[in-house]
Amino acid sequence: MADAETMHSERVLDAVHSSRAAVSAVAASWCRSALHHGLDPAARAPAVDPLAGRDLDLLRAANGELLAVAAPVLDRLHGSVGLAGACVMIADAGGVVLDWRAPDGDAARFEELGLAPGVSWAEATQGTNGIGTCLVEQRPVTIHRDEHFASRNVGVSCMDAPIFDPTGRLVAALDISSARGDHDRAMATMIGALVQDGARSIERDLFCRHYADARIILAGGGTDQAGRGQALLAVDRDDLVIGATRAARQHFRLGNGTRIDPRPLGDMLGPAVPASFDDADRAVLRQALARAGGNVSSAARLLGIGRATFYRRMERVGLSLRH
Repeated sequence: MADAETMHSERVLDAVHSSRAAVSAVAASWCRSALHHGLDPAARAPAVDPLAGRDLDLLRAANGELLAVAAPVLDRLHGSVGLAGACVMIADAGGVVLDWRAPDGDAARFEELGLAPGVSWAEATQGTNGIGTCLVEQRPVTIHRDEHFASRNVGVSCMDAPIFDPTGRLVAALDISSARGDHDRAMATMIGALVQDGARSIERDLFCRHYADARIILAGGGTDQAGRGQALLAVDRDDLVIGATRAARQHFRLGNGTRIDPRPLGDMLGPAVPASFDDADRAVLRQALARAGGNVSSAARLLGIGRATFYRRMERVGLSLRH
């Protein structure tokens, strides 16, 4: 094992100092790890000690809403991959593991490897790894065994996806890690797809929870091809857009990490929303008639006006019962 770790360290450093070092994303991350963060691939321990006790409790409390939304997703993913000897983790934007699910028979082994709450997997402390590199590059990544920077981590495969909050700001990474040698790249690809689906589910639920009093509208035909999740808009009772997921922000060029100034839904999606007082009145009258099955008296009662008033308003906006 020592010889294998030495060979890995030498290979990493050769790649770092090669003129072709940045050809791949992994090699570029190795360069960041060695040249920017000053890490040694042969080091036997990470650059920082794990958080524990009150410090970890405070960090978890600061991420309480995220963890509450993520818990059922962690449970579901663990139900899918736990029997295959993999653990599921969620780390904050700084790379510290906040929560995990691990098979009972493998938990001690994962803790020994540092795959447990309180451990920092930031790229600046561990070098190239699933959680840290995912957070740096803000995209799904798979770091398979000897793609890790540190020799001590080459026995692990990590599949990760970033999680963004309702303002489009990066807040976490979702990770599935395996220390089994029979988990090849094909298995990693399949698990990577599960991780991305889980991260997008957490994002969606965070968004819907944040805008619980608004209508949520799907814009842009679902999940985008770049894997950024669903383009969702939060719309208030006046049909003003007050929130957007990261995918929607990028689609409509709204910017990430900032509050959205309310804007008419129709300005973003097209002229489906009334643009004048007459259009608005017409929409209200037609909706009341639809709810009342075409009965004018019932529709008038729904709006709290008389039948004659309802007819006058229909005439003013050019609406007849045949519409």
